[in-house]
Amino acid sequence: MRGVPFPFPAALRRGAALCGALGLVASLASCGWGGPDGDDGGRLPGAPTGITAAAGSATSVHVMWNAVTTDAGIGAYEVYRGATKVKEVPGSEHMVDVTRLRPSTTYAFTVRARDTEGRLGPPSREVRATTPEAAPADRAAPTRPSALKGRAVGSRAVQLSWSASTDDRGVVSYDVHQGGTKIHSVGGSQTAAVVTGLRPGTRYVFTVRARDAADNVSPAGTAVRLTTPGRDAGGATAPTGFRVTSRAADGAYHLDLSWVPPRTDGVITEYQVHLDGRPATSLVFGGNAPRDRATYSFYVGRESGVRHRVRLRAKLPDGTWGGFSAERTVTTGAGR
Repeated sequence: MRGVPFPFPAALRRGAALCGALGLVASLASCGWGGPDGDDGGRLPGAPTGITAAAGSATSVHVMWNAVTTDAGIGAYEVYRGATKVKEVPGSEHMVDVTRLRPSTTYAFTVRARDTEGRLGPPSREVRATTPEAAPADRAAPTRPSALKGRAVGSRAVQLSWSASTDDRGVVSYDVHQGGTKIHSVGGSQTAAVVTGLRPGTRYVFTVRARDAADNVSPAGTAVRLTTPGRDAGGATAPTGFRVTSRAADGAYHLDLSWVPPRTDGVITEYQVHLDGRPATSLVFGGNAPRDRATYSFYVGRESGVRHRVRLRAKLPDGTWGGFSAERTVTTGAGR
């Protein structure tokens, strides 16, 4: 999922500087950019576009960018403050809060994409953000944003707007949440945003919170529920090649699962397993989440001859759950 300030800028900058933007004097080849392909013959990821940076508080800046698409898939994004790498996020995420900054200071940020085969692409264009002055001994949170409204803008985006919050020292930013996940942040002078990267025919729930310079966060305003038009090809978001076998170990039975993750613009890191029609367990992979075939095993009891129905689904980059895999039936002690 991707959120951008509203209204959109009149034009997007193109042609981000590469080695020169980092102040390097080495050859282009030393940047890993000897042409369209890397030394191993694979094509490098492109430079992230649409990068923005906005102060979230006196000690943090919210950085966002558009997803990079590559045949190998993006394994991670590296976020730099000046020439220093300060954050790394999974390829399924396109935003990050850079924290532990100094108040009243201007910072410059760039982002680079690294594919699942370890190739690092060129940096994005540089963006700058200035943190506000610190507000000592400020424990009062802003008032909650009110009058949140929204409408679908096509089948993959929504436009949100709300009434400004108040604070004794001033609102620095607004955090936009989809469900329970923060997906975007805009400056305290803005009361609107466009959230993109959504799925057609999907129901979403959005809320907004206000934040001041001391990182006090308001309660969430009233939620707005929106459904994007069109039809969602749920099958395209479901894990495929799903297999289940039963295995005995230490006097108990386990189910061994394997599947192929759905193809998305980022790496899938979270799944939910349903057993006999109910959620049974969740699993979260780290930065090296599998893209080709994933495996997982979990305990189901000590009794042999018990028949189980199993299926699973993935949490997609837009924060919603994808379609379910095919349901498989397995009996403990009977193998497949």
